[in-house]
Amino acid sequence: MKNAIGREIPETIRGIKKFRLYGGEFMALPTHTGTARTIRISLPHTNKILASIEEAIEKTGLKDGMTISFHHHLRNGDYLMQLVVGAIAKKGIKDITIASSSLSPCHDFLIDYIKDGTITALESSGLRGSLGKFICANPSILKKPVIIRSHGGRARAIESGELHIDVAFMGVPTCDRRGNCTGRTGKSAFGSMGYAIIDAEYADQVVAITDNLQDTPVFPCSIPQSEIDYIVVVDAIGDPEGIASGAIRITKNPTQLVMARYAAEVMEKSGYLKNGFSMQMGSGGASLAVGMYLREKMKEKNIKGSFGVGGMTGIFVDMLHDGLFDAVYDAQTFDIPAIESIASNPNHIEISASTYANPWNSSPIVNDLDVVFLSATEVDVDFNINVITDSNDICMGASGGHSDTAAGAKMSVIMCPIIRGRLPMIRDHVQTVVTPGDSIDVIVTDRGIAVNPKRQDLLEKLTAAHLPVKTIQELQHIAYSLVGKPEEVKLSQDPEDIVAVVEYRDGSIIDVIRKPIFD
Repeated sequence: MKNAIGREIPETIRGIKKFRLYGGEFMALPTHTGTARTIRISLPHTNKILASIEEAIEKTGLKDGMTISFHHHLRNGDYLMQLVVGAIAKKGIKDITIASSSLSPCHDFLIDYIKDGTITALESSGLRGSLGKFICANPSILKKPVIIRSHGGRARAIESGELHIDVAFMGVPTCDRRGNCTGRTGKSAFGSMGYAIIDAEYADQVVAITDNLQDTPVFPCSIPQSEIDYIVVVDAIGDPEGIASGAIRITKNPTQLVMARYAAEVMEKSGYLKNGFSMQMGSGGASLAVGMYLREKMKEKNIKGSFGVGGMTGIFVDMLHDGLFDAVYDAQTFDIPAIESIASNPNHIEISASTYANPWNSSPIVNDLDVVFLSATEVDVDFNINVITDSNDICMGASGGHSDTAAGAKMSVIMCPIIRGRLPMIRDHVQTVVTPGDSIDVIVTDRGIAVNPKRQDLLEKLTAAHLPVKTIQELQHIAYSLVGKPEEVKLSQDPEDIVAVVEYRDGSIIDVIRKPIFD
């Protein structure tokens, strides 16, 4: 079967009973009222604090076949998942689905628990490291393909009941004895708890695991005591060095700086750089450099934006401190300056993943975006974007908020070098579509700028401004002239070799990832 962008989707998919094909950005609409969390009671003067993770597993009644969730605010410094999964395995519990908001290289240990049957399914925004390579090489080891969702898509799936969480295990930097939680303080502070907020609200049971239990009330809290069933104290929930860097550095890479300068010029010449505009930019080096250039332009032209949103970094915090934005909305905090800001600045506002990007609520922040700057591993001549697999179709990235923000913003700008590792990054067809071309307005490379033909207004403005505007085909030709046209990767067509199903933010299938075949 072919979906609306022409991607071939198998008629049946291992372990998935029911699915729908991608039909367009806003074609799929909710048809039911959603779900609610399980109602439970707490007896007077109940002590939520348990002696160990093992006791928490017993108290929650976790058993074979259940789904557990984790959040990825601890990033590559996460200790929590290994502590929990190790305890589950020791109890002999099998057939567990892990529904984490994302997975990082620190979760490569899951390979052993997949091999022994403790873990049989994964649902995540990302799949990286040795774990990604292992699943790509051995897709049938799981009972169903990995389900890849955007951040907004995951929140939608939880709230709609498509993803049911039996037990949420949450790493909490600071917690009081009643269960009020925050990510703002503590030795493992990571800032916003935006992804965990949804899990806490909708999971049947919630276990807060902390390395900083305090007697005094936590206020303000990210998650209130009314949503926490049990508390476990451990020595450490994560490695601070893997959780957040000091201040994420702006790139010095010449190629990235060229792209960032072009992107800032696109912003200015498009007409969106004006009082009251809103913006999101990523945490990569090129995106941060865009922020640097835009900060200079805003000061020079005395422009003040309304809000910034997304993963927060020091550059956005500096712009807030300078009065260049009224507020920033934070679903994930990336570095120490941003962590310090969310702990002290009332205009640095914590939001849930649902408030951020869920397409099935009344007002996700992404719907009010003017401009978003995003990266890509590959783009194609139809402006489709890949951010999750490399050119060999190996999982190495994450969907994140890519499709969410591109759909919501008035102008989505993709930054991608024309060549990476002697391979052209502008393909006839990307290996995996995460964000459809209909959501993309401008592609910025180090060799020029391509404007989606559907945006003739932008094409006219950028051309009139004498920016290096080219067609996407011309950029592809430049790339091929430098390194040649690559051979297509051979992919298994066996339905058993579907590695992952990539959901669009509305839950429809936009693509599947197939096992690569290497001679």
